[in-house]
Amino acid sequence: MVTQRSTEAIMFFRRKKSGDRVYLQVVENRWENGRSKQRVIATLGRLDRLQEKGQFDALLASGAKFSESVMVLSAHRQGETLTTTTRRMGPALLFERLWQELGIAKVINRLLAGRRFEFPVERAIWLTVLHRLFASGSDRSCLRVWRRDYEIPGTETLALHCLYRAMAWLGEKLSKDQQQHATPFAARCTKDWLEEALLERRRDLFSKLELVFFDTTSIYFEGQGGDELGQYGHSKDHRPDRKQMVVGVVLDGEGRPLCCELWPGNVTDVKTLIPIVDRLRKRFRIDSICIVADRGMISQDTIEKLQDKARNVRFILGARLRNVNEIRRDVLSRGGRYREVYPAKRKSSDPSPLKVKEVRVEDRRYVVCLNEDQAQKDGLDRQRIVANLREQLKQGAKSLVGNKGYRKFLRSRGKQFEIDEGKVKSDTRFDGKWVLRTDMNELSAAEVALKYKQLWMVEEMFRTAKTLLETRPIYHKCDETIRGHVFCSFLALMLRKELQNRLEAAGHQFEWQQVLADLESLESIEVEHQGKRFLLRTEARGTSGAVFRAVGVALPPTVQQIKE
Repeated sequence: MVTQRSTEAIMFFRRKKSGDRVYLQVVENRWENGRSKQRVIATLGRLDRLQEKGQFDALLASGAKFSESVMVLSAHRQGETLTTTTRRMGPALLFERLWQELGIAKVINRLLAGRRFEFPVERAIWLTVLHRLFASGSDRSCLRVWRRDYEIPGTETLALHCLYRAMAWLGEKLSKDQQQHATPFAARCTKDWLEEALLERRRDLFSKLELVFFDTTSIYFEGQGGDELGQYGHSKDHRPDRKQMVVGVVLDGEGRPLCCELWPGNVTDVKTLIPIVDRLRKRFRIDSICIVADRGMISQDTIEKLQDKARNVRFILGARLRNVNEIRRDVLSRGGRYREVYPAKRKSSDPSPLKVKEVRVEDRRYVVCLNEDQAQKDGLDRQRIVANLREQLKQGAKSLVGNKGYRKFLRSRGKQFEIDEGKVKSDTRFDGKWVLRTDMNELSAAEVALKYKQLWMVEEMFRTAKTLLETRPIYHKCDETIRGHVFCSFLALMLRKELQNRLEAAGHQFEWQQVLADLESLESIEVEHQGKRFLLRTEARGTSGAVFRAVGVALPPTVQQIKE
């Protein structure tokens, strides 16, 4: 049966007998140099089974369309088509689904109601977020890269100023009558509305007592930064020469980004926890929460305020080992056996070994945690420091006194310095240990330690934002645009976490960089063949097939004709 005829080739179905079985094949007959050549394009299966399943008639009915698709693919592979454009389609196709299902587009458009912009603001934000995920680099390169190489519907008319204006809208301060729940160091902005509306969509997941993880980092500016945000302060980037701002990220108990907070670079961490906690409860209408935060947030004043019954806040907080007398004197010196939570590693995929014990000082509850692998590493690091220090002292290197890592192991005798063996020995008591302060009496010591370890999810988010998403350094000069710039990275983090959750639910553990690379390999190719235009889709390679299935995205047809 002939299904397609041209001056170059004829394609037809053929029955092929192999032993006792008959198979249905698609065959191409091509004339070359006056001679007929045939080749099998595809074997569709056993004829009897196709007939039993009722597929045979359907194949015949669709034969013409199928054969044309096969011919176009065959011609393209042999270089006989004219390629007009090639665009990467995987990134936008996949993350657009998550963008829509999380309700981000819907919420943005709802907040834009009544505002008159000359460009599609939601599409500008979407493009900026997608840029954060895939194409590292400045916002200036965003349009050039994505317009040239990617297929992203709805972004064709955008210019660079549109992206900046969209980010500025996200960072706009709300009116004075809408500043309830603002912190002393940060006003309420449009992005706050967006965060609150997104949480409201999953209100049932976050209504009662929940864990909330909170951590901060600093991000420096190339230039002066914003009028309010750009300030000198303690730089976690080790750039005290640059003005900076501080960014806080809050995750819910499942590790999903809940909100991000931004404040001037001269505001210390210890001053932020209470205002953020109060703001969380009011913004998201939460009755009670348990805050999990690192040792930089803790002070006695902070703990006293958290224990105020009117707040209804519980806490698991990291404590400073070396700087708090009670911990050095009473907690670390207290005897008692450690309980094993995780045994020593047998393979690299095993969790880090962990032991815990509980210590009470009056009514204060502490949990001492010990990682013996880390303890061994801390000991070796100290040996290297001391050995290097001995060599330097032989040369009379007084400059070592200014090095904090060295200074803690020195003592002076007049104008001379020497190793303080007592300090070296005393330092061993801290090897591989950290201490937690908590009022969660209903949790065991092991449970407290494991909840605190989840705080590393926030740290991973920061590493992602700073490296993969290229959040820093920031070149923008306007506070509004700066806030919007960081919030776009936050939205990218939301999409990444959502994808990771769906992959885990489907039983996949893929490397993130491999996922991105495989998504980028999926291309849409526009070609011309025998006077017609077609869109070809390349094969879904590597992890991309499983990734699309996990998200529930159907891939476009391999070949589709472009209607004029």
